[in-house]
Amino acid sequence: MKLITIKRETKEEKRFTPKMGELITKVTYIKRLFLNVPIQTLHKYRETYYGEVKDCAECSLQA
Repeated sequence: MKLITIKRETKEEKRFTPKMGELITKVTYIKRLFLNVPIQTLHKYRETYYGEVKDCAECSLQA
């Protein structure tokens, strides 16, 4: 049994960009797990309407 694993999870979130405004997009999180408990998020990215993959630092969460 492995103690540390890496898991990829995708969920839909509301995001806000200055140019487009509010949008709902699929955000993929890559997390490091220790005994199936998440300890660190390694990377998160989103796929645009046109199929490009962008880092989530460019847009913020919509409250």
